[in-house]
Amino acid sequence: MAISLTEAAARHVTRYLAKRGKGVGVRLGVKTTGCSGLAYQLEYVDEFAPEDMVFEGHGVKVLVDPKSLAYIDGTELDFVREGLNEGFRFNNPNERDKCGCGESFRV
Repeated sequence: MAISLTEAAARHVTRYLAKRGKGVGVRLGVKTTGCSGLAYQLEYVDEFAPEDMVFEGHGVKVLVDPKSLAYIDGTELDFVREGLNEGFRFNNPNERDKCGCGESFRV
């Protein structure tokens, strides 16, 4: 079981945490929503929860709750710039389908 992140994602998270002045990493999870059933949730975290599973890459901690891990195990978190747009991209090997709007996915 593992969650990883690219150097680009780690640089972005590190810069943002430094700008905030606090934080221990990011929390990656899923919620039930959208056309296909599940959507990614990503938020900056100031403290660990007792149930958190912690993965680390390039000096950045990624926290995941055990229920979400079943859907996102093996996911690589990336940060990409395409033209004027930029944002996180989730490379999830468990993903079987995505809705047309890109909001949700199914495993």
